[in-house]
Amino acid sequence: MSGCYSKAQGFKHGGCGACVVLLSKYNPVLDQVDDFTVSSCLTLLCSINGCSITTIEGLGNTKDGFHPIHERFFGFHASQCGFCTPGMCMSLFSALVNAENTPKPTPPLGFSKLEVSEAERAIVGNLYRCTGYRPIADVCKSFAADIDMEDLGFNSFWRKGDSKEVKINSLPFYSPVSIEELQRLLGFVEGGNGSRVKVVVGNTDMSYYKELESFDKYIDLRCIPELSMIRRDDTGMIIGATVTISKAIEALREGNIVWKKISNHMEKVASGFVRNSASLGGNLVMDQRNHFLYDIATVLLAGGSLVNLMYGLKSEEITMEEFLRRPELDLKSILVSVKIPDWDRIMSISLGTKMKLFETYRVAPRPLGNALPYLNAALMAKISRCASSNGMVVSDCRFAFGAYGTKHAIRATKVEEFLTGKVLSVDVLNEAVKLLRSIVVPDDDTSYPAYRSSLTASFLFEFFSHLVEGNAESPNGYVNGYSTLMSPARHLDHGKVSTLLTSGKQEVELNKQYNPVGEPIAKSGAVIQASGEAVYVDDIPSPTNFLHGAFIFSTKPLARVKGIILKPKSVADGVNAVISFKDIPGENLGIKTGFGLEPVADTQKHADMAADLAVVDYDMENLEPSILSVEEAVRKSSFFEVPSSFQPKQVGDFSKGMAEADHKILSAEIKLGSQYYFYMETQTALVVPDEDNCIVVYSSIQAPEYAQSTISRCLRIPEHDIRVITRRVGGGFGGKAMKAIPVATACAIAAYNLRCPVRMYMNRKTDMKTTGGRHPMEVTYSVGFKEDGKITALHLDILINAGIGVDISPIIPLFMVGAIKKYDWGAFSFDIKVCRTNHSSKLAMRGPGEVQGTFISKAVIEHVASVFYMDVDSVSSKNLHTFNSLDFFYKGAAGELKEYTLPSIWNKLAASSSFKERTDMIKQFNMCNKWRKRCISRVPIVHEVLLRSNPGKVSILGDGSVAVEVGGIELGQGLWTKVKQMTAFSLSAIKCDGMGDFLEKIRIIQADILSLIQGGLTAGSTTSECSCEAVRICCNILVERLTPIKEKLQEQMGSVEWGILILEIGAFVQGIGFFMLEEYLSNSDGLVIPEGTWTYKIPIVDTIPRQFNVEIMNSGHHKKRLLSSKVSVHCATGAAIKEARKQLLHLKGLNESESTFQLEVLATMLVVKKLCGLENVEIYLQSLLS
Repeated sequence: MSGCYSKAQGFKHGGCGACVVLLSKYNPVLDQVDDFTVSSCLTLLCSINGCSITTIEGLGNTKDGFHPIHERFFGFHASQCGFCTPGMCMSLFSALVNAENTPKPTPPLGFSKLEVSEAERAIVGNLYRCTGYRPIADVCKSFAADIDMEDLGFNSFWRKGDSKEVKINSLPFYSPVSIEELQRLLGFVEGGNGSRVKVVVGNTDMSYYKELESFDKYIDLRCIPELSMIRRDDTGMIIGATVTISKAIEALREGNIVWKKISNHMEKVASGFVRNSASLGGNLVMDQRNHFLYDIATVLLAGGSLVNLMYGLKSEEITMEEFLRRPELDLKSILVSVKIPDWDRIMSISLGTKMKLFETYRVAPRPLGNALPYLNAALMAKISRCASSNGMVVSDCRFAFGAYGTKHAIRATKVEEFLTGKVLSVDVLNEAVKLLRSIVVPDDDTSYPAYRSSLTASFLFEFFSHLVEGNAESPNGYVNGYSTLMSPARHLDHGKVSTLLTSGKQEVELNKQYNPVGEPIAKSGAVIQASGEAVYVDDIPSPTNFLHGAFIFSTKPLARVKGIILKPKSVADGVNAVISFKDIPGENLGIKTGFGLEPVADTQKHADMAADLAVVDYDMENLEPSILSVEEAVRKSSFFEVPSSFQPKQVGDFSKGMAEADHKILSAEIKLGSQYYFYMETQTALVVPDEDNCIVVYSSIQAPEYAQSTISRCLRIPEHDIRVITRRVGGGFGGKAMKAIPVATACAIAAYNLRCPVRMYMNRKTDMKTTGGRHPMEVTYSVGFKEDGKITALHLDILINAGIGVDISPIIPLFMVGAIKKYDWGAFSFDIKVCRTNHSSKLAMRGPGEVQGTFISKAVIEHVASVFYMDVDSVSSKNLHTFNSLDFFYKGAAGELKEYTLPSIWNKLAASSSFKERTDMIKQFNMCNKWRKRCISRVPIVHEVLLRSNPGKVSILGDGSVAVEVGGIELGQGLWTKVKQMTAFSLSAIKCDGMGDFLEKIRIIQADILSLIQGGLTAGSTTSECSCEAVRICCNILVERLTPIKEKLQEQMGSVEWGILILEIGAFVQGIGFFMLEEYLSNSDGLVIPEGTWTYKIPIVDTIPRQFNVEIMNSGHHKKRLLSSKVSVHCATGAAIKEARKQLLHLKGLNESESTFQLEVLATMLVVKKLCGLENVEIYLQSLLS
């Protein structure tokens, strides 16, 4: 074994960056070595012939010493679960390597030639789920020579046989070195020998078009000089088809303004490590042949690009427009190159009266990375000043629009013809917008057609607006109270990739009394996560004669499975058996834990392919109608019972509170969607049969004892014969609690029956469709309130969609009500039903129930404020708890008066953030800006801490080192770190010499169910604290035992050395995803639609707050607690939308009261645009004309 674990299997889409490595390749043209990152999951082994590969292990390790990147990830607390950390490190390493090859000045010692903006962009495209990206961005920026040290966050640094040719030719891989050789190979393929052949450059198409079957032969085009050259002459730039997108970007960046804008737009295509492999020609062929609706064809179409094609000995040069319209290219057609004209020369642009405009646009679920756009566009025009008026005349237009629901990008030729020769005016632009709307029409089956059509008008308006708005100004520069001024300098540049430049500040009040508890030490294990040495389940070396499993999941609700047929190809490809419920020797618990049929094969790829190609025969006769909504569940009385211990209590008299109210809102509605966990490591397990009928289970699970008991019942063997081991989990968030059980159990059943080790690493598609996620809800509320905004009564009717299985759903009402009670509602009543539907079972997910409860309470506050046109923050402040009301609502859980810190935190937040001053500045900004709106919001949170018993064991070994076991799982939350701190603090009571660096003597041992019985589920943000309490008790016992020995030795020796005596934040960004980005949708059968990174978007580094400050208060009043421990984006968005709606109503001449609305969850761009007005451009232009 090499000990290399770093190339983690994240998604196999090239979309997460977990498996990024550095590829170094000799460039014979420039006589240099090019270094660039690639995704291991997309890179064919044969394609790296002659290249050098550097993995994270090549940078450093425990024995040879760590690379500065490893040390800074460790020191900046930039690793949690650690599964994605090696990929992050390699992306940064690549940026450092390439920066060193630039002619920039030599940086100071300890820094690089990277600039801050470049350093931060190094990890764009690398996904990180555990928390926000801020500490990782700080790691990147810490290498930049121009960094301001004050911008960096918390860290721990600022204080103390055959020939080579035969081997290559024996591979199923061809690398022709000329077009003639390529044509011969293609002719051989066409000869019909039955081989499945794939022509490749970077093989990145595999990230989107999954290969259900293997190819027999690959033909790599990268060694053909004619296809890999870049040449520039007086007429334009010619780029070979196999030139990578990254290289094309570099070349175009050195050209005219059109080329630079195209280059900037290409930087939004995929992630850097994909662009480094993906070719320009490959992307265009995917568009032409597979209708891959991306961006490159659109921007090249507007740029008047030409395509050079070759068929046999014949070649021709055609326009991009004709290339896209032609029938799909066959295998023998070769795209040789693309030519982008030099429009400065063609248009004869000078510094005189003529001016060229070129702009590109793109709107996608996420601005950067592998996100398919809702619409992209590129617009070009030549304008000149009119001789007879003060206007501008348009000529030479080229308008391209793509990805809106047709096969290919198109040119809006009718709009081009309409505008050519006309003087720009509001009226002309208004007519052009109408004409464009009639041309760019999405197909019938296109999602969000109205939104996409609205964007076309926005793009065209923005392109010309700065040339026409100045001529349409009213005498005082305002229309209906809003500024009409738009400086060209402030015109939004959609073609430019914005610099990220995030910053943040974190302040913690420390208490030295409990040192090292509370100290911001580096997380235990972070450095080996960064170096790739941390072992996850899939890194464990496979035993001999092992097999892989994969699930076949149902695609029909309630249907009975009559039979499953594996295609003959699957059986030939290494499938050994199919495990089903018939192979369960004990209880069939599948109905509770979701077991599926499991093909078992010699490789994970073959097992996955067999599952994908399996034909399931469903019995659809006499089926009851499926329940796919909570309304249907109510009609059919399909509910899960909530035990009395989980039922929250009503507060006060609702009827009396409503009678006291001056105003009432009745039966308002809120809908909340679901959210997928999106951990980097999918569900995985390895089961190894052991001696004496025992089995060892390695599982990535938050509750090992649950897996143990389930496997015991299924196999009908005692629990002491089942050893479940969990060292660390590559992200959980609740998803590795119950849903990890069927994976471990299925592997155990297969291993038990086949008498060999079996492992499974669930692919992302199956994981997304079966795991479930956050609970969707529908809420109806009625609220009464006084004239001043003080609420007197609130009633909620809540329908929770729990899915098909009960899991932990009955406890969600208790968590929800606990969060909603953070305000003083006067009286609070509710009717909560946990609905059983035919969707996948929903589970706990980071802040289960509390996230939804917090949103519901804020929505009620906002609705009340809107009735009186009051400021939301003032209504929120009016309804904060006093200590008496807090005690009334939480019944004994409020603690002591001096412990109630919410009012002081509320006021301190207002002062530290300059809340009032910023509110006034934002109001002024919104009055002066038509197309941009801002807002600010603060949201209080009250969390009721629920503690539970947890086991612990502390062993002091012969050399003085300490081994600790606890009943909790390290998920990345820092459990091991806190336990180490508590152990060091508690044992320090012995007061021996030589305990200065005592933390280094302590090791936390992985969870082993037969060594220490676990404490149930690691969840609820309290397992660390409960584990620390268990360890504290153990240490106190040890100190009590050791003290007499120490005193006796002290009498003899004077002093006693320890060795002699012995002879051991983040959830904010995930919240942005839930409220703003992540659509976890189902089809009409209830089957989850998203299958991976292409269709499900979590926040990345470009979507986190530009500035994120955190302060953790230490009130000093929590002596009885365990030494203490430590959403408003959606709300601010809603307030900004309200400002935009007010402006739109002004333009339409309507009353401001109609601006009231409910901002739903998810508040995606589509939702925001709809609320702001899909026809806002047309309405604005009409207001100018009237």
